[in-house]
Amino acid sequence: MNQIKQRGYSRYNLMEDLFYEGIEFDLKEITDYFKDLPKDEYAPNLNRYRRYSRAIILPNTNNIFWLPTIEESGKSYSAYFQGKFNPEHPGAYRKFYSIDQRILDNKLLQTIILQDYKETFWSEEDKILPIHVGVHFVKLNVKEKSDKAVSSPNCLHQDGEPFTFAHLIERKNVKGGVNVIAQPHNAGYTPEQISEEEIIEEFEINKALESYGVHDPDVSHYVSPIELDEEDGEGVRSVLLIDYQLTVVADVDE
Repeated sequence: MNQIKQRGYSRYNLMEDLFYEGIEFDLKEITDYFKDLPKDEYAPNLNRYRRYSRAIILPNTNNIFWLPTIEESGKSYSAYFQGKFNPEHPGAYRKFYSIDQRILDNKLLQTIILQDYKETFWSEEDKILPIHVGVHFVKLNVKEKSDKAVSSPNCLHQDGEPFTFAHLIERKNVKGGVNVIAQPHNAGYTPEQISEEEIIEEFEINKALESYGVHDPDVSHYVSPIELDEEDGEGVRSVLLIDYQLTVVADVDE
């Protein structure tokens, strides 16, 4: 049985599950792209870098269509809205630099999007309309022993989208970055503030394309901040996040 449907989350090893000739080249293209992500302007002091783009999938066809971007001063942005679900940005629209088209065309990225989509589940009524896909490239980067890089929000949370999947792209010379899956009512707390019985699992993703997914109504989740490990040089934790939600339309009366 689909574990994400059975227990609210699942773990994956997509390097094995998706292996095809040329996957290493496609992964390297994505990994190299992460090196030059712009700073997250909504977290200027948290050592977080990101890009974001939006797409739709047509149910029963598996066709991916990338949505238009916002063009301002020669830069391309994509808007993101979580409603009440991010306590650090409640009710706020955020704009992030969009992902370049050459990366959106990357075979591995498109394969991951469709593979994650196969893990989601919807009613027949839901599938009348396209499924919205949010693609986040997020890098935590530390360079000094005093540095700490923090994900958003820095607590157990739910995302507001029915499904979210996280895929490790690179982890190098860092400690921390521990993933926690807990009961849904623990959203808003840190793992230290709840009892051990409320925590379903703690784990780290360490190898490229180690992954996990959550069904948002069933669990809350968290990743701890990172710091430099013992080696010289910078520390990096780069993750591809993909969320799936319904396309919402307003009710219309005759």
